Amino acid sequence: MRSRRRSLAAALLFAALMACGGDAPKFRGVDITGFDYGGEIALRDTSGAKRTLADYRGKVAVLYFGYMNCPDVCPTTLAALREAMTQLGADAGRVQVLFVTVDPERDTPLLLEQYVKSFDPRFQGLTGSLEEVGTAAKQFKIFFAKSPGKEPGSYSVDHSTQIYLIDATGRARIFLKHDATPADFAQDIRTLLAQAKG
Repeated sequence: MRSRRRSLAAALLFAALMACGGDAPKFRGVDITGFDYGGEIALRDTSGAKRTLADYRGKVAVLYFGYMNCPDVCPTTLAALREAMTQLGADAGRVQVLFVTVDPERDTPLLLEQYVKSFDPRFQGLTGSLEEVGTAAKQFKIFFAKSPGKEPGSYSVDHSTQIYLIDATGRARIFLKHDATPADFAQDIRTLLAQAKG
């Protein structure tokens, strides 16, 4: 936990310093370029196909970890991303939203497919064993753990709620909090898309 806070503090400091430069791109999220965030992931999509971030090169990938039974943050974030895709217009075709379940025991591929597509048919769900999801989460400094519910056998999942924007080359570039607005997402995605064209 302490090292995660130090990493975030370093990212925030870096973002503040970058804001002083006139030529630096202006992001609404935190610019984490060059920091120890991200890496490769090895999961499966809802059809069972193996997926890594390399499969999405050439697009801006939006990476979010959550679960279907999440009562508030996850559906609110996915709804904001749906609206961001609408705001992006034709540029949305160069974006891939990836929702990684942190509850693969209950979020079966079929249910996960239905869930993500209910927000936007272009969204893609990713899953794997608990170990595989844990490995992917660790790459992005995501914490998740079961929290026992009131009924026997019931549980919720406590999890980190940050969202990452991965640029067209596969690098983690932007860290956004779950309360980012659709306009925040759309602007930062557009900036990364513009850099990809350049």
